[in-house]
Amino acid sequence: MTADKNQAQAILISDAIRKVLDEGSVAALATLIDATNDESSLVVGAKLLVDESPNRVGGLGDSDLDDAVANRVLFERIEAEPRLVIAGAGHVGASLARLAALVGYRVTLVDDRVEFVARELFAASSEQAIELVLAEHWSEAVRHAIGNGRGVSVAIVTRGHKQDEDCLRAAIVTTPDYVGMIGSKRRTNFVLDKLREEGTSDDQLRKVRAPIGLDIGAVSPEEVALAILAEIVGARRGGSGSPLSSWRSS
Repeated sequence: MTADKNQAQAILISDAIRKVLDEGSVAALATLIDATNDESSLVVGAKLLVDESPNRVGGLGDSDLDDAVANRVLFERIEAEPRLVIAGAGHVGASLARLAALVGYRVTLVDDRVEFVARELFAASSEQAIELVLAEHWSEAVRHAIGNGRGVSVAIVTRGHKQDEDCLRAAIVTTPDYVGMIGSKRRTNFVLDKLREEGTSDDQLRKVRAPIGLDIGAVSPEEVALAILAEIVGARRGGSGSPLSSWRSS
């Protein structure tokens, strides 16, 4: 591979990685780290990126080797950090934002009250990356924050069912990986019934975790935030939510 071709491949790989991260999708990057002298078509350092489609960008210098790597080997998983969009910056929403940021989520916190999304409320070093959004319109702000929905979890923890409705409409349309809504059974059923009357399908509504969170007997805002984040992580990682010690009683 000539220097020009090598540079061109590096640019293609870099652009492809950026696209994967921007879209919230997943890919694998394989790098050739050794080649014998008689394998002139192979160049140490050549890279092959395979996404979940599975489309390929770049190459290792041999089509058979590319096929083998694409079908059997995964190296350097390329994946955007998980994102959490929180609608509502009250006590629970703020606590959830802080906790999720500590766990490694890229957090966007949305509220229509300027005093609730003031930067001075999130002044700790671990909270600096929390994106604070002042919403003029709940639906528009939440829809924009979710983007294409890939790798995104949404927690709706607003102060009232009208705001819940606006946020849930936006979340359902953007199809994030996880949607949960806080509230009593009565309040959440009221919102879900309202959207059903508007034409939202039962399949879409069944995906909404409402009331949000795992039952850990949470009382304080921080405990409620923990219950919510535990469910979000479990949904992302494929966990059952059952006690790890349950095997002892079987």
